[in-house]
Amino acid sequence: MVPSFEHLSPFQSEAASLYSDHCSVISGSVIRLSMAEVGFRMRADAKKNYEHLLAVAREVIAEQGVDASLRDIARRADVGLATLYRHFPTRDALLETLLQTALENLMAQSEIVSQKHAPGVALTTWFVEATKFVHVFNGIVDLMAKALADPGSALHQACKDLRAAGAKLLADAQKAGIARQDIDGEDLFALIGAAGWIGDQPAFADRAERLSNVISSALLCRTNEADSAEPI
Repeated sequence: MVPSFEHLSPFQSEAASLYSDHCSVISGSVIRLSMAEVGFRMRADAKKNYEHLLAVAREVIAEQGVDASLRDIARRADVGLATLYRHFPTRDALLETLLQTALENLMAQSEIVSQKHAPGVALTTWFVEATKFVHVFNGIVDLMAKALADPGSALHQACKDLRAAGAKLLADAQKAGIARQDIDGEDLFALIGAAGWIGDQPAFADRAERLSNVISSALLCRTNEADSAEPI
């Protein structure tokens, strides 16, 4: 007899269907998974689908930039658009998830360079790493600028935290008399964006790293060998 799940909610129906699918007959005995086991299996499947969707989104956005079609992402991931929106209600929410680890690492690096290097080196080293970060996806500079201006953006707080991390490094270098005094944290963040924009332009891409180092050096009012950017 085929069970009917028409009277159940969509979620209950899905669980009941999965529960039914995992019943089998062995030597005349019915072996059933408990509903708890089915729930665990569903969570595992959902996690796998979520990770697959993120992996595909990362590929598509790397190819098309931050304005990539969400419909293309769903199609390539072989899921419905509604499924994508269920996980990520907005484009910013999707991008925040994709960038979360990189943002956390960059903010952690600000602490590492602060403890490991003299203030001038810490500032210039972190600046170069920050410009590398904004090269992750084409168009991220414009996205972050808009997110900073929009408190409702899913990326707003992360961008504020990133700007604050840079501002602290700049303030430390200014206090030490190494960094120029006529710029602030907002200027530094804007310069990261400017350096990132260079990398977004195909005609300038091969110059991006060198120019990033040029800009980082210009942050300092007094330089010597110890004040140049170093690998983290």
